Amino acid sequence: MSTPIDLTALKNRQMASWASGDYAVIGTTLQIVGEQLAEACDLLCDERVLDVAAGNGNATLAAARRGCHVTSTDYVAALLERGEDRARAERLDVTFQVADAEALPFEDASFDAVLSTFGVMFTPDQPRAAAELARVCRPGGRIGLANWTPEGFVGQMFKTLGRHLPPPPGAQPPSQWGTEAWLRTQFDERDFLLQVARKTFNFRYRSAAHFIDTFRTWYGPVHKAFAALPPEGAQALENDLTELLNRLNRAGEKSLVVPSEYLEVVITRR
Repeated sequence: MSTPIDLTALKNRQMASWASGDYAVIGTTLQIVGEQLAEACDLLCDERVLDVAAGNGNATLAAARRGCHVTSTDYVAALLERGEDRARAERLDVTFQVADAEALPFEDASFDAVLSTFGVMFTPDQPRAAAELARVCRPGGRIGLANWTPEGFVGQMFKTLGRHLPPPPGAQPPSQWGTEAWLRTQFDERDFLLQVARKTFNFRYRSAAHFIDTFRTWYGPVHKAFAALPPEGAQALENDLTELLNRLNRAGEKSLVVPSEYLEVVITRR
């Protein structure tokens, strides 16, 4: 018999991972995804919007720029502070609150739109997190998600990390959220209308070495993976990431441009 996974221990491990480095260095490059998601959800002025696992606030800022009343949440306070700095610089009125995506401290049907860009997909208890998104969204409201696919670059990057530093037995891959079939198991078509579009984000760096150095320094999961490996293991991981990046690079030798597929998902609660 398999031993049930300790979700609390996994969550604590993930919190430590995301709190390491400085995700905002990476996150700000993804701003266009939040803007596109806000448009896909057709956010309206004065709507109540919740950003879940907001990180440094890409979807938060996109919604606030459209005149929405935004509550930005994450379980890592340091990330919210980065989002708060950005909102203050633009003179945007946003509420920031530390909150766990698996236990959102809000009443049922509290929001017109619930957003998450590359955030909620990393929760340990994925069905519970999906249920929480649905619970706080009002009937007729929208849940907007941007989730990396298993086949895309980020999905492959996490598979590479997993080969060198295997996840705990029983842990579910975050990239499940990037598959339409799994989403439909969580958001039943009797209660939700799903619209799914495949999109591409281009990672732009000078070279594979520049990408790896940036992610190794600032991106929590990669930072933690390199730190946990002995020197020879870290070198092997670097070699595999270099091969993956160069194989997917569409800019030739002059630069690095790596397309990464993600799902843009708009779920309307009936």
